[in-house]
Amino acid sequence: MKSKLLIVITMIIVMLAASCQGTSQAATTDAAGNNSAELAGTEAVDPTGVATQEPEGCLGSADTALVDLNCQEVTIAVENAYLPFNYIELETGEPGGWDYDTWNEVCNRLHCTPVFVESAWEGMIQSVSDGQYNTAGDGITITDKRAEIVDFSIGYIKLQQRLLVRVGEDRFDSMDTFVADESLILGTQAATTNYETAIEYLPEERIKAYEQFPFAVQALIAGDVDAVIIDEVVGLGYQGQEADKVELIGPSISSDELGFIFPKGSDLVEPVNQALKSMMSDGTLEAINLKFFGPSFDLTYDDIQG
Repeated sequence: MKSKLLIVITMIIVMLAASCQGTSQAATTDAAGNNSAELAGTEAVDPTGVATQEPEGCLGSADTALVDLNCQEVTIAVENAYLPFNYIELETGEPGGWDYDTWNEVCNRLHCTPVFVESAWEGMIQSVSDGQYNTAGDGITITDKRAEIVDFSIGYIKLQQRLLVRVGEDRFDSMDTFVADESLILGTQAATTNYETAIEYLPEERIKAYEQFPFAVQALIAGDVDAVIIDEVVGLGYQGQEADKVELIGPSISSDELGFIFPKGSDLVEPVNQALKSMMSDGTLEAINLKFFGPSFDLTYDDIQG
Protein backbone atom coordinates (compact mmCIF):
# COMPACT_ATOMS: atom_id res chain seq x y z
CA MET A 1 0.00 0.00 0.00
CA LYS A 2 0.39 2.30 1.17
CA SER A 3 2.72 3.83 -0.56
CA LYS A 4 2.00 13.91 -3.69
CA LEU A 5 0.78 14.87 -6.51
CA LEU A 6 0.30 18.64 -7.03
CA ILE A 7 -1.62 18.81 -10.30
CA VAL A 8 -2.93 21.98 -11.99
CA ILE A 9 -6.43 21.46 -13.41
CA THR A 10 -9.49 23.55 -14.08
CA MET A 11 -12.24 21.07 -13.17
CA ILE A 12 -12.94 19.61 -9.72
CA ILE A 13 -15.66 17.02 -9.29
CA VAL A 14 -16.86 16.91 -5.69
CA MET A 15 -18.53 13.76 -4.40
CA LEU A 16 -20.66 13.71 -1.25
CA ALA A 17 -20.30 10.66 1.00
CA ALA A 18 -23.00 9.15 3.22
CA SER A 19 -23.26 5.94 5.21
CA CYS A 20 -25.87 3.29 4.36
CA GLN A 21 -27.21 0.31 6.35
CA GLY A 22 -24.08 -0.40 8.38
CA THR A 23 -21.76 -0.11 5.37
CA SER A 24 -20.15 3.21 4.52
CA GLN A 25 -21.91 3.67 1.18
CA ALA A 26 -21.38 7.10 -0.38
CA ALA A 27 -23.86 9.30 -2.21
CA THR A 28 -22.65 11.41 -5.11
CA THR A 29 -23.69 13.49 -8.06
CA ASP A 30 -23.50 12.04 -11.53
CA ALA A 31 -22.37 13.80 -14.70
CA ALA A 32 -25.94 14.91 -15.42
CA GLY A 33 -26.26 16.57 -12.03
CA ASN A 34 -28.41 13.84 -10.48
CA ASN A 35 -27.78 12.92 -6.87
CA SER A 36 -27.52 9.21 -6.11
CA ALA A 37 -29.81 9.66 -3.12
CA GLU A 38 -32.44 10.85 -5.59
CA LEU A 39 -31.65 8.03 -8.00
CA ALA A 40 -31.82 5.37 -5.31
CA GLY A 41 -34.96 3.30 -5.61
CA THR A 42 -36.01 4.77 -8.96
CA GLU A 43 -37.75 2.44 -11.32
CA ALA A 44 -36.21 1.10 -14.49
CA VAL A 45 -38.19 -0.57 -17.26
CA ASP A 46 -36.88 -3.75 -18.82
CA PRO A 47 -37.45 -4.66 -22.50
CA THR A 48 -40.61 -6.60 -21.58
CA GLY A 49 -42.23 -3.45 -20.22
CA VAL A 50 -42.24 -4.74 -16.61
CA ALA A 51 -41.17 -2.13 -14.08
CA THR A 52 -38.17 -3.20 -12.01
CA GLN A 53 -36.58 -1.64 -8.94
CA GLU A 54 -32.94 -0.55 -9.23
CA PRO A 55 -30.76 -1.36 -6.22
CA GLU A 56 -30.42 1.55 -3.81
CA GLY A 57 -27.32 3.60 -4.59
CA CYS A 58 -26.95 2.60 -8.26
CA LEU A 59 -24.98 5.31 -10.08
CA GLY A 60 -24.89 6.34 -13.71
CA SER A 61 -27.13 4.88 -16.36
CA ALA A 62 -27.16 2.06 -18.87
CA ASP A 63 -27.36 4.59 -21.71
CA THR A 64 -24.04 6.25 -20.88
CA ALA A 65 -22.11 3.37 -19.29
CA LEU A 66 -18.75 2.40 -20.75
CA VAL A 67 -19.65 -1.11 -19.63
CA ASP A 68 -23.13 -1.63 -18.21
CA LEU A 69 -22.84 -3.54 -14.94
CA ASN A 70 -26.62 -3.26 -14.52
CA CYS A 71 -26.44 -1.82 -11.00
CA GLN A 72 -24.23 -4.64 -9.71
CA GLU A 73 -23.17 -4.07 -6.11
CA VAL A 74 -19.38 -3.71 -5.83
CA THR A 75 -18.10 -4.21 -2.29
CA ILE A 76 -15.03 -2.07 -1.63
CA ALA A 77 -12.89 -2.69 1.46
CA VAL A 78 -11.49 0.45 3.13
CA GLU A 79 -9.88 1.14 6.50
CA ASN A 80 -11.73 4.43 7.05
CA ALA A 81 -8.59 5.52 8.88
CA TYR A 82 -6.05 6.33 6.16
CA LEU A 83 -5.87 9.96 5.05
CA PRO A 84 -6.49 11.05 2.39
CA PHE A 85 -7.76 7.81 0.90
CA ASN A 86 -10.59 7.04 3.32
CA TYR A 87 -11.87 8.27 6.67
CA ILE A 88 -14.94 9.04 8.81
CA GLU A 89 -15.19 12.69 9.86
CA LEU A 90 -15.67 13.11 13.61
CA GLU A 91 -17.82 16.24 13.26
CA THR A 92 -20.34 14.77 10.82
CA GLY A 93 -19.91 11.01 11.08
CA GLU A 94 -19.76 10.94 7.29
CA PRO A 95 -17.28 8.86 5.27
CA GLY A 96 -15.08 10.45 2.63
CA GLY A 97 -11.75 10.40 0.86
CA TRP A 98 -10.07 9.66 -2.44
CA ASP A 99 -11.37 6.08 -2.54
CA TYR A 100 -14.97 7.23 -2.08
CA ASP A 101 -14.89 9.90 -4.78
CA THR A 102 -13.01 7.68 -7.22
CA TRP A 103 -15.24 4.65 -6.80
CA ASN A 104 -18.38 6.77 -7.01
CA GLU A 105 -17.14 8.07 -10.35
CA VAL A 106 -16.12 4.59 -11.51
CA CYS A 107 -19.66 3.38 -10.82
CA ASN A 108 -21.07 6.46 -12.56
CA ARG A 109 -19.28 5.24 -15.67
CA LEU A 110 -20.11 1.55 -15.22
CA HIS A 111 -23.70 1.81 -13.92
CA CYS A 112 -22.98 0.03 -10.68
CA THR A 113 -23.55 0.34 -6.93
CA PRO A 114 -20.51 1.08 -4.73
CA VAL A 115 -20.78 -0.45 -1.25
CA PHE A 116 -17.95 0.58 1.07
CA VAL A 117 -17.14 -1.89 3.83
CA GLU A 118 -14.83 -1.02 6.71
CA SER A 119 -12.00 -3.51 7.08
CA ALA A 120 -8.72 -3.54 9.00
CA TRP A 121 -5.62 -3.24 6.83
CA GLU A 122 -4.17 -6.41 8.24
CA GLY A 123 -5.78 -9.21 6.28
CA MET A 124 -7.46 -6.93 3.71
CA ILE A 125 -5.54 -8.27 0.71
CA GLN A 126 -6.15 -11.88 1.72
CA SER A 127 -9.85 -11.14 2.27
CA VAL A 128 -10.14 -9.81 -1.28
CA SER A 129 -8.22 -12.82 -2.56
CA ASP A 130 -10.69 -15.07 -0.76
CA GLY A 131 -13.64 -13.26 -2.37
CA GLN A 132 -14.94 -11.64 0.80
CA TYR A 133 -14.90 -8.29 -1.02
CA ASN A 134 -15.01 -7.49 -4.73
CA THR A 135 -12.12 -5.03 -4.44
CA ALA A 136 -10.20 -2.81 -2.00
CA GLY A 137 -9.05 0.79 -1.89
CA ASP A 138 -6.55 1.98 0.74
CA GLY A 139 -3.71 2.98 -1.58
CA ILE A 140 -2.39 -0.52 -2.27
CA THR A 141 1.01 -0.77 -3.93
CA ILE A 142 1.29 -3.01 -6.97
CA THR A 143 3.87 -5.72 -6.24
CA ASP A 144 4.73 -9.04 -7.85
CA LYS A 145 4.21 -10.84 -4.55
CA ARG A 146 0.70 -9.50 -4.10
CA ALA A 147 -0.10 -10.22 -7.75
CA GLU A 148 0.33 -13.90 -6.95
CA ILE A 149 -2.95 -13.91 -5.00
CA VAL A 150 -4.92 -10.93 -6.40
CA ASP A 151 -5.40 -9.19 -9.73
CA PHE A 152 -4.56 -5.49 -9.96
CA SER A 153 -6.18 -2.69 -11.90
CA ILE A 154 -3.96 -0.42 -13.94
CA GLY A 155 -1.89 1.91 -11.77
CA TYR A 156 -3.89 5.00 -10.90
CA ILE A 157 -1.17 7.02 -9.18
CA LYS A 158 2.55 6.90 -8.44
CA LEU A 159 3.82 7.95 -5.02
CA GLN A 160 7.17 8.20 -3.31
CA GLN A 161 8.36 6.78 0.01
CA ARG A 162 10.19 9.33 2.19
CA LEU A 163 11.59 9.75 5.71
CA LEU A 164 9.48 11.69 8.22
CA VAL A 165 11.57 13.12 11.09
CA ARG A 166 11.32 15.54 13.97
CA VAL A 167 11.81 19.18 13.02
CA GLY A 168 15.47 20.17 13.20
CA GLU A 169 16.84 16.64 12.79
CA ASP A 170 20.58 16.95 11.97
CA ARG A 171 21.97 13.46 12.64
CA PHE A 172 21.09 12.20 9.14
CA ASP A 173 19.68 13.60 5.91
CA SER A 174 18.84 10.50 3.86
CA MET A 175 18.13 6.82 4.16
CA ASP A 176 21.82 6.04 3.55
CA THR A 177 23.04 8.21 6.42
CA PHE A 178 20.26 6.85 8.63
CA VAL A 179 21.39 3.29 7.93
CA ALA A 180 25.01 4.20 8.70
CA ASP A 181 24.18 5.19 12.29
CA GLU A 182 23.45 1.89 14.03
CA SER A 183 21.92 3.63 17.05
CA LEU A 184 18.92 4.89 15.06
CA ILE A 185 15.51 3.19 15.07
CA LEU A 186 13.02 3.41 12.20
CA GLY A 187 9.24 3.30 12.65
CA THR A 188 6.58 2.32 10.12
CA GLN A 189 3.26 0.49 9.76
CA ALA A 190 3.26 -3.27 9.84
CA ALA A 191 2.42 -5.34 6.76
CA THR A 192 2.93 -2.48 4.30
CA THR A 193 5.36 -1.89 1.47
CA ASN A 194 6.88 0.78 3.71
CA TYR A 195 7.80 -2.01 6.12
CA GLU A 196 9.09 -4.12 3.23
CA THR A 197 11.30 -1.23 2.12
CA ALA A 198 12.55 -0.77 5.68
CA ILE A 199 13.76 -4.37 5.94
CA GLU A 200 15.63 -3.98 2.66
CA TYR A 201 17.81 -1.40 4.40
CA LEU A 202 17.82 -2.36 8.06
CA PRO A 203 17.86 -5.42 10.33
CA GLU A 204 14.51 -6.04 12.00
CA GLU A 205 15.88 -5.09 15.42
CA ARG A 206 16.24 -1.51 14.14
CA ILE A 207 12.61 -1.36 12.99
CA LYS A 208 9.51 -0.77 15.12
CA ALA A 209 6.28 -1.69 13.31
CA TYR A 210 2.97 -0.22 14.44
CA GLU A 211 -0.61 -1.23 13.66
CA GLN A 212 -1.41 2.18 12.13
CA PHE A 213 0.69 5.11 10.90
CA PRO A 214 -0.69 7.55 13.52
CA PHE A 215 0.89 5.37 16.20
CA ALA A 216 4.24 5.43 14.41
CA VAL A 217 4.12 9.21 14.02
CA GLN A 218 3.26 9.70 17.69
CA ALA A 219 6.19 7.44 18.58
CA LEU A 220 8.41 9.67 16.43
CA ILE A 221 7.18 12.85 18.14
CA ALA A 222 7.68 11.20 21.55
CA GLY A 223 11.25 10.19 20.64
CA ASP A 224 10.63 6.45 20.69
CA VAL A 225 11.84 6.17 17.08
CA ASP A 226 14.18 8.44 15.10
CA ALA A 227 12.33 8.51 11.77
CA VAL A 228 9.29 7.00 10.08
CA ILE A 229 9.35 5.65 6.54
CA ILE A 230 6.06 6.73 5.02
CA ASP A 231 4.31 7.45 1.72
CA GLU A 232 4.99 11.05 0.77
CA VAL A 233 1.30 11.95 0.42
CA VAL A 234 0.63 10.72 3.95
CA GLY A 235 3.77 12.39 5.30
CA LEU A 236 2.77 15.71 3.76
CA GLY A 237 -0.50 15.45 5.65
CA TYR A 238 1.33 14.98 8.93
CA GLN A 239 3.75 17.76 8.01
CA GLY A 240 0.72 20.02 7.56
CA GLN A 241 -0.96 19.18 10.84
CA GLU A 242 2.23 18.89 12.90
CA ALA A 243 4.35 21.49 11.09
CA ASP A 244 6.06 22.50 14.30
CA LYS A 245 6.99 18.92 15.12
CA VAL A 246 7.72 16.86 11.99
CA GLU A 247 9.04 17.28 8.45
CA LEU A 248 9.98 15.17 5.43
CA ILE A 249 13.65 14.99 4.52
CA GLY A 250 15.88 13.42 1.93
CA PRO A 251 15.25 12.10 -1.57
CA SER A 252 12.66 9.50 -2.51
CA ILE A 253 13.54 6.05 -1.18
CA SER A 254 11.35 4.21 -3.65
CA SER A 255 8.57 4.94 -6.14
CA ASP A 256 5.35 2.97 -5.84
CA GLU A 257 2.45 2.62 -8.27
CA LEU A 258 -0.93 2.08 -6.63
CA GLY A 259 -3.84 0.04 -7.92
CA PHE A 260 -7.12 -1.54 -6.88
CA ILE A 261 -7.09 -5.25 -6.10
CA PHE A 262 -9.57 -7.95 -7.08
CA PRO A 263 -9.92 -11.70 -6.58
CA LYS A 264 -8.01 -13.66 -9.22
CA GLY A 265 -9.98 -13.83 -12.48
CA SER A 266 -12.46 -11.12 -11.47
CA ASP A 267 -14.58 -9.88 -14.37
CA LEU A 268 -14.50 -6.39 -12.82
CA VAL A 269 -10.86 -5.72 -13.70
CA GLU A 270 -11.34 -4.77 -17.34
CA PRO A 271 -14.43 -2.56 -16.83
CA VAL A 272 -12.72 -0.74 -13.94
CA ASN A 273 -9.61 -0.26 -16.10
CA GLN A 274 -11.79 1.25 -18.83
CA ALA A 275 -13.36 3.63 -16.31
CA LEU A 276 -9.97 4.65 -14.91
CA LYS A 277 -8.56 5.28 -18.39
CA SER A 278 -11.60 7.39 -19.24
CA MET A 279 -11.17 9.38 -16.02
CA MET A 280 -7.50 9.95 -16.87
CA SER A 281 -8.34 11.08 -20.40
CA ASP A 282 -10.99 13.65 -19.49
CA GLY A 283 -9.21 15.07 -16.42
CA THR A 284 -11.59 13.73 -13.78
CA LEU A 285 -8.93 11.69 -12.02
CA GLU A 286 -6.58 14.67 -11.90
CA ALA A 287 -9.38 16.73 -10.34
CA ILE A 288 -9.93 14.12 -7.63
CA ASN A 289 -6.17 13.92 -7.04
CA LEU A 290 -5.98 17.69 -6.64
CA LYS A 291 -8.89 17.68 -4.20
CA PHE A 292 -7.30 15.13 -1.86
CA PHE A 293 -3.55 15.38 -2.52
CA GLY A 294 -3.40 19.14 -3.12
CA PRO A 295 -2.71 21.93 -0.63
CA SER A 296 -6.41 22.67 -0.04
CA PHE A 297 -6.98 19.32 1.69
CA ASP A 298 -6.72 20.18 5.37
CA LEU A 299 -8.26 17.29 7.31
CA THR A 300 -5.95 15.82 9.93
CA TYR A 301 -6.02 12.64 12.00
CA ASP A 302 -7.48 14.74 14.82
CA ASP A 303 -10.52 15.35 12.58
CA ILE A 304 -11.35 11.70 11.86
CA GLN A 305 -12.38 8.64 13.79
CA GLY A 306 -9.47 6.49 14.87
